[in-house]
Amino acid sequence: MSRQQVLERGRYTARFAKSQADLLAAQRLRYLSFRAEAPDADGLDADAFDPACAHVLVEDTASGQLVCCFRLLHLKDGSEIRRSYSAQFYELSALCDFSGPMVEMGRFCIHPAWHDPDILRLAWGAMTAYVDRERVEMLFGCSSFQGTDAETYADAFALLQERHIAPKRWLPRVKAPRVIDFAKRLTRRPDLKLAQTRMPPLLRTYLLMGGWVSDHAVVDSDLDTLHVFTGLEISAVPPARARLLRAVAG
Repeated sequence: MSRQQVLERGRYTARFAKSQADLLAAQRLRYLSFRAEAPDADGLDADAFDPACAHVLVEDTASGQLVCCFRLLHLKDGSEIRRSYSAQFYELSALCDFSGPMVEMGRFCIHPAWHDPDILRLAWGAMTAYVDRERVEMLFGCSSFQGTDAETYADAFALLQERHIAPKRWLPRVKAPRVIDFAKRLTRRPDLKLAQTRMPPLLRTYLLMGGWVSDHAVVDSDLDTLHVFTGLEISAVPPARARLLRAVAG
C-alpha cells in the first residue's frame, strides 16, 4: 500500500494520513485508548516522533469513523535504530548490525468500542502491503500490556520466557529504570489458556508470525502499561501465514 493507495476489505478502509486533520484524529483515538483515565476528554496523545512517522488509519467505510490507527518509522537499517521510539526504553546496540530496512510499528490502537477482528486483520494487511513495497526485512516495536501489575500477566510472561525470547544476537538489554525481569524471575510453567487470554492481540499476531520479545518488560508509568520489545524478521514468517496476509493486502 503506497501513500496514495487505499485498501478496502469488508466494511473497513485502510489508508495513510494525508492532512493535519487526519493526524489529529489519530492522536485523539490514541488518547482515548491510552489515556482515558486522564481528566481532559478531548485530549491528544502526541509526541516528538509523530512528525517523522507515516500514520495509517483504518476507518469504517460507511460512517468514516476512525476505528484503528498506528504509525510507521522507516529506518534504512540497524545503524538508525537509536532514532526509534523503542530506543528510549531498551538498549538496542545488538540491532545496530542489522543490514536491511527496518520499520518500527508504534502507537497501535483499536477504538475501545469496536471489537471486530476484521479491524486487526485489515491493519496487518496494510502493514504487509507496506513491508512488501518497501522491501522491509524487520518489523519491531513495543507491545503493551494494560496496567502495571505484572502478576496479572504471569502466565503470559511465562509463555514468552519459555518460547519467544529473542535470539541472543538481537537481544535487547535493560535501559529503563523500572523493568520486570521475567526471564529470570519466573519459574512457573504457563497455563496456556490463561497466557493466550492475557496476551495483547497485537503481540499474539507477532508471535504467530515468528516474532520474538525482550527478556524483560518495561514499566511505563506515563501510559500505565507494561511493554516488551518485539521483533519480527520478515524472512521468518511462515509461508502459509504470509499468503494469508498478502491475500488481505491484495
